[in-house]
Amino acid sequence: MSSTNHPLEGPVGLRALMDEAGANLRWLHENVAAIFSGTMREDDEAIAGLATGLGRLRHDRQLVVADRDAELVVARFDVPGSIFETLQQIRDRDISCAEMFHSCGTVRGTDRLLEIQRYEFDRKTDAEIAKAGPAAIPEELRRDIHAAVEERYPDLDRRELDELLRILWLNNERYVRLAPPGRVAQLLWLFQQGQAHAGIFLHAEEPDEAGETNVLFAVGNPPQRDYLTQVAEVFNALDVGVRRSLALTISSGEHPWFLGSFQVAHRAGESLAKDSELFRRLRGQLFNTQILATESPAYRDFVVPGLMTGEEASLVNAFIGFCHTNCAHNQPHRYTLEDVIRAFHSQHDVALRLVRLFEARFDPEEPDREARYRAEEATVAQEVASYNTGHRMLDEFRRSIFQTTLTFIRRTLKTNFFVPEKHALAFRLDPAYLDDLGAEFTADLPPERPFRVTFFFGRSGLGYHIGFSDIARGGWRTILTHSRDDYVTVANTVFRETYVLAHTQHLKNKDIYEGGSKLVVVLRAPDVKSKEKVNQRLHKVQHGFANAFLDLFVTEGGKAKDPRVVDYYGEDEPIELGPDENMHDAMIETIAALSVRRGYVLGAGIMSSKVVGINHKEYGVTSTGVVTFAEIAMRERGIDLRKDRFSVKLTGGPNGDVAGNALRLLLERCPGAEIRLVVDGTAVLVDPGGLDHEALSRIVLKADADAFDAAKLSPGGFVLYRSVRKIEGLRELFRRVERTAAGLREDWVTVDEFYKEYGELLFTVPADLFIPAGGRPETVDAQNWHRFFAADGSPSAKVIVEGANSFITPEARRLLQQRGVVILRDASANKCGVITSSYEIIGNLLLDENELLAHKDEYVRDVLAILERRAADEANLIFRRHREAGGAKTFTEISDAISVEINGHKARLFELFQARPDLWAQDLYRRVLLAHLPRIIRETPSYRGRVERLPSKYRSAILAAEIATTIVYRRGFEQDYTQAVEDYVRRTFG
Repeated sequence: MSSTNHPLEGPVGLRALMDEAGANLRWLHENVAAIFSGTMREDDEAIAGLATGLGRLRHDRQLVVADRDAELVVARFDVPGSIFETLQQIRDRDISCAEMFHSCGTVRGTDRLLEIQRYEFDRKTDAEIAKAGPAAIPEELRRDIHAAVEERYPDLDRRELDELLRILWLNNERYVRLAPPGRVAQLLWLFQQGQAHAGIFLHAEEPDEAGETNVLFAVGNPPQRDYLTQVAEVFNALDVGVRRSLALTISSGEHPWFLGSFQVAHRAGESLAKDSELFRRLRGQLFNTQILATESPAYRDFVVPGLMTGEEASLVNAFIGFCHTNCAHNQPHRYTLEDVIRAFHSQHDVALRLVRLFEARFDPEEPDREARYRAEEATVAQEVASYNTGHRMLDEFRRSIFQTTLTFIRRTLKTNFFVPEKHALAFRLDPAYLDDLGAEFTADLPPERPFRVTFFFGRSGLGYHIGFSDIARGGWRTILTHSRDDYVTVANTVFRETYVLAHTQHLKNKDIYEGGSKLVVVLRAPDVKSKEKVNQRLHKVQHGFANAFLDLFVTEGGKAKDPRVVDYYGEDEPIELGPDENMHDAMIETIAALSVRRGYVLGAGIMSSKVVGINHKEYGVTSTGVVTFAEIAMRERGIDLRKDRFSVKLTGGPNGDVAGNALRLLLERCPGAEIRLVVDGTAVLVDPGGLDHEALSRIVLKADADAFDAAKLSPGGFVLYRSVRKIEGLRELFRRVERTAAGLREDWVTVDEFYKEYGELLFTVPADLFIPAGGRPETVDAQNWHRFFAADGSPSAKVIVEGANSFITPEARRLLQQRGVVILRDASANKCGVITSSYEIIGNLLLDENELLAHKDEYVRDVLAILERRAADEANLIFRRHREAGGAKTFTEISDAISVEINGHKARLFELFQARPDLWAQDLYRRVLLAHLPRIIRETPSYRGRVERLPSKYRSAILAAEIATTIVYRRGFEQDYTQAVEDYVRRTFG
């Protein structure tokens, strides 16, 4: 046999391969030393595979060094976009760690540098980290890391160091154990800086000898898909080459964190110093990844081809969101989201002109901003007015979209667009823009115009805050959508929903010093499956919008404190928020802490229902008012709820705030209550004899309706489960359990049967009293109200007390009352929740946290007493005025008239006290101010003396509220016109 054919001696034989591997291994030691000193140093198989297969890169695109369940190692030549290309291939896998190394010399036999990419897919969940105990970190390793921190990052807070290290170890023990201590110290410092900078931080270290700069980037709760891909694309788009990198995604136990360290150099040699133009652009683009999603058409159509920067594309997306939501609520079939998007994407030059106009109005670095804006505004307005492509109907539509955008730009008074570290975009508008749009777009809104409108836009959602007075408060509602159709349906009406809720809130807030407002956000989560990830996205959007809110409303001397926010309004704006749908306790505390940290005028008072505040669900404050209204309404019909037998039905779950506490109060106070119907998102409980009180008590404020013990039903009662279903063939079936004379019977009903019965029961189950205490707005409307009546014309309930906001539309209320139904509307019946929040804010302003905690029980008792009095005052007044009018006015008309009357007095009195800020200190008016406050503050000398701590606007507003409500509830302010004339004549002619 010829020696050339021997497997150990041929040119491609094993001996040659081994020699080649040995030479490659030596080359790797000399040129990629990091793989032998870092996280790969114990992976002998991967290093051996790399050394053995390195030569294949001469003809293969890449070398897969290791491909395991939780790890992938790839080697390839260094070419622009190589990391991005690999990330595209693994985009469906959740990356927990990504490392990349470059060789310092070219690969043997080539003129190319080597690039090694290592990925781990072992993300820990928030729950895993939250329940984990101490970390078993070797003491020697801990000392080495502490020493590295002391040497390199002496500003790292030592009180937090061990906790940060514990979290890092629990998430990625391998990295902490194998990486050089200096690298671990760097990550710990970066982690802390991210926390200290509200969840986003960028830093560039001094360039090294090779001219390479280490860029450190931290993001709290980063976007869930393709985030590392998007970051890599930012570097590539700016022609910044990444020489070495580490990117970790870890969990803090509350939400994930992205921690990235990138050793980079500009391919044309531009400086990346922190004061350089390149760093400014890099910062803008990296921070903008919080707002611009890779799946956005604007990213694909504008950013990838290089037509716009990421920030410009984000602004176009905001234009689209504003135009769609402001136009579609009244004309949903004409102003579809797809058509609005197409208007901008088919005319990207017009879109860019509008972006440039916006920049001209708000660029803080523009030296002659006003003149430039006026010149450009006239030009762009003319271009929009003359827009013509020869397609008349299409041109009219697009012209209206561009005109709406022009109105948006003209009427925006301040924005955070030029704040780089923003998490979302925010635009505070002059509400006069609604009149600019005209009746074509506003005819479906209440005729009263708000005091302010603020538009928010983020990566995963948009929303509006609408307030009807200078000092305003109202809850923050977030609506989750899980499909594009779901999102579009909600987005179509989100502006009107916010407007109506804020208007209702303004009517409701008549008893307190704040006017009404509402913040409603629609969140997109079509690709999110697990509850943990839904909550992460929810918290990301809420945290981002809260920061954007503070970007605008943290002021100094009346102007926005951040100099990058050009402020055309120029006044302090005390706006109070509160929890509503999908606002969790942790986020309540986070927003309050953010407000304190950033110096908002209200501090922690920005948010109600905090740990040291008055939790609405815990104390049942809203339901206190609802049940008080119900007692008075039923008393007017000759029924004493506390003594007599009566029947009642409710929507809203037994574990919900309003419905749950209404059930609790009924069970505690009303032994004769027959609770015939309870409807929530999990099940419907029906019992013609009344649900068993003991069985109901076991789930009230603890579980949803589907947890009710069906064995406790009386004959004819049943449970229809929404949460229990099964699939048989192609059919989806829902469980139904009924109590018959023979016992419990289980059936499975089709989707059609389920929704027919589920949607009909609230209309048809008969009861003396109906309390809608949960459910979507406008559940009862002008199309379905008639279902509330039986064939003989009798209503299924003669009294309705609205515990839920806007459950019945105004038109449906009118029609129901024409048929004899008593309706006490939401603005009256459920006002006690917002009154409580108002008193919580007063407590925040007058007492410190320790004092509030020490006196909380007494303070809450005082507030509950105020609630019952305020509810009874209005309920009694409504029925008195109804009798005085001989039934000529409906109960809801009277309710609205009372709100308008009180708010009218409040507005005039507020102007009076604002014009005379010294009046409050006079003894007479000081007594009025104190009369509004809880008894403990009024009667405790040290607390009573603190009223001067209140902002001047607050003192004026409290005086106005207390006097206005007293005027209306107690009467006695009717002006003696004859006496007024006599006094005037005496002064003038006497």
